[in-house]
Amino acid sequence: MGMGACNSLDRLCSSIGGFGPVKSSFQSCKDVPFGGVLFALPALLINGLLRHEDKFFQLPKGYYGLNHIFLLLAFMALARLKSIEDLRSYPPGEWGKLIGLDRVPEVGCLRDKIALLAQDNKPQQWGAELCHDWMTDAAEDVISFYIDGHVRVYHGSQTKLPRHYISREKLCARATCDFWVNATDGQPFFYISKAVDPGLIQVMELEIIPRLMNEVKDLPNQPTEDELANNEKLYRFQIISDREGYSPHFMLRMLKLRIAVTTYNKKPGDDWPLEEFKKVKTKLKSGEEIEILVAEREKTKKI
Repeated sequence: MGMGACNSLDRLCSSIGGFGPVKSSFQSCKDVPFGGVLFALPALLINGLLRHEDKFFQLPKGYYGLNHIFLLLAFMALARLKSIEDLRSYPPGEWGKLIGLDRVPEVGCLRDKIALLAQDNKPQQWGAELCHDWMTDAAEDVISFYIDGHVRVYHGSQTKLPRHYISREKLCARATCDFWVNATDGQPFFYISKAVDPGLIQVMELEIIPRLMNEVKDLPNQPTEDELANNEKLYRFQIISDREGYSPHFMLRMLKLRIAVTTYNKKPGDDWPLEEFKKVKTKLKSGEEIEILVAEREKTKKI
């Protein structure tokens, strides 16, 4: 039955009688490796780790259930295990205590179950459902979205990804580019991964903006079509990016969709005179009020 397996009766029933999944049973223990990850359990549950799982995922009857697999993968990520294969280096019985079982699945078994869960684009559908829940819970704050691209280096050998320049390492390496969409407080909503980087503007216009339009349309803070028609300065939501998202033509297309764009000018030119700036009080997300210097110019040149 494998190292650390001591629940012989339930394992036998699962193997021959279609019994399962087994209920977790936690016991008082000392010196459990990585036991500190259990402190993150309330946060994982609040953010929806085990929410909607029955709607999108299904496993055949067996000893391990969806809850066990999801919790194990979350704890592995918190423990900085970079791959499923790394689990072989740790006692399965000790890891089993973290999910309330005698031991965790063998690596091959875990791979098979993950392969079943990953079929038919189910993880992406589940992630979209959680994203909608997060936006609904924070509906009052979901009016601005921070969009940024991050290069994620690939150290494996299963595929030959294109090379990207890694600024922090000052070299080119095989990697993917992830485009993250976050709330104003830094909470991530979703990300889009690209093996070949087509550029932030193209990803925003073709994939991120259509998804955001669909996600926010039912939120209570969204303006109606009549309100948009009567107020030309009203917008549906705002996207904020670094200077890679700067393009007057892109901004004009977003203006027609009533989406505000905030970014940096790639070619700012000379400094503006200090006389144009004025002090304005603003409130941070934490509630603290500060004074900042701001200036505004309306660009009248046609694009």
